[in-house]
Amino acid sequence: MDQIEEKSFAASALETIKTVVYALLIAGVFRTLFFQPFWIPSGSMKDTLLIGDFLFVNKMAYGYSYASCPKIQIPRFGLNIDADDFCGFMKDSDTRIFGADPKRGDVVVFRHPVTGADYIKRLIGLPGDKVQMQAGVLLINDTAVEIEPAVDFVETYEPQGSQRNRPICANGAVGLGADCIKKKYIETLPNGVFHGILDTIDQDAMQLGGRMNVDSTKVYFVPEGHFFFMGDNRDNSSDSRVSQSIGGVGFVPLKDIVGRADRILFSSAGNSILAFWTWRSNRYFKAVN
Repeated sequence: MDQIEEKSFAASALETIKTVVYALLIAGVFRTLFFQPFWIPSGSMKDTLLIGDFLFVNKMAYGYSYASCPKIQIPRFGLNIDADDFCGFMKDSDTRIFGADPKRGDVVVFRHPVTGADYIKRLIGLPGDKVQMQAGVLLINDTAVEIEPAVDFVETYEPQGSQRNRPICANGAVGLGADCIKKKYIETLPNGVFHGILDTIDQDAMQLGGRMNVDSTKVYFVPEGHFFFMGDNRDNSSDSRVSQSIGGVGFVPLKDIVGRADRILFSSAGNSILAFWTWRSNRYFKAVN
């Protein structure tokens, strides 16, 4: 009798292990082929995306390249398995399986062409485009995009997210707990896609009659097979306006694009995903526009 019970327990344990292994394999395949989780660590895409938003990236939107391969990064435990470790042999290939072209205005996750770090920005310039900023206004192919004033974006001035960064405010230096204000506009791109952008006037530059450097730029000519990205929080975004040689993003090749951000699953205003009491209930399953 004891022997039968022992065999039953062993068989049950084996079945449990097999179930867990199968579940992990299915989850791995699902993550590799269809969706990749992404946690927003910075404020470069406010107010479209807030620090602490948790979303899934649709890898099917543009097809698959080596950038679509999974990565497992847990800095706390020194774990850093990159897409190069899984699919490095595909890195120099421009081929995308089931490929489709990204559209202007899409919110896109891509690998930094030099560091391999994941970034999320809005696609502004397509191959062959001319892109420039003049006094805070975006010009595409020598034509200024339409912008309209909207209600100011107001947030609390306090450390945000796991990085504990404090926001930049258009209303100058404010104390902890005070309202931090940014001017908001609705920007309409040439293909009709419209979205919010935030503007923070640098106080020192304003006194000199000028604006922040990224508000007025040279003309960028987007090469074939590459794309130009910008953050919606225009004065607080390291993007294609800054070259890769000085820590920016520069032009991003198609092969480095991971997928499109479609929907926020949930959002945490705290410094940890586990702090469920800080989750923002108004952002559950919110579409990314």
